[in-house]
Amino acid sequence: MQYVGEPQRSLGELFSELANETSTLVKKEVELATTEMTEKAKVAAVDGGVVGLGVGVAAAGALALFAGVILFLGTYVMPLWAAALAMGAFAGLAGVSIAYVAVRSLKRMDKTPRQTIRTLQENKQWLRMQAAR
Repeated sequence: MQYVGEPQRSLGELFSELANETSTLVKKEVELATTEMTEKAKVAAVDGGVVGLGVGVAAAGALALFAGVILFLGTYVMPLWAAALAMGAFAGLAGVSIAYVAVRSLKRMDKTPRQTIRTLQENKQWLRMQAAR
């Protein structure tokens, strides 16, 4: 649409302007994608740390408490080796359970840069409108 008193621009100028705007748009989209994926990576790193923390806490706590339980069971209920075997199996299941919950959380995390995809679709529509002028 041309306004009264506005100088007419050549087709070359229009294409040059479109190329510049498209270049700027692509740069901004790359920045957005980088920012969005960095945020998602931070969340994944925290969840990964929680997995490690869960395993570490389960191991340390299990070692201290289970040593006492093993000694109790070995003294009053069963042979010492059987008590150690039973408590080892229990500790292993507890640690695996904690890690499983955290891994499920990591798998459920949305890794797709949804905001970037949405703006790319909007930009595609904008470029079509600009090209149709």
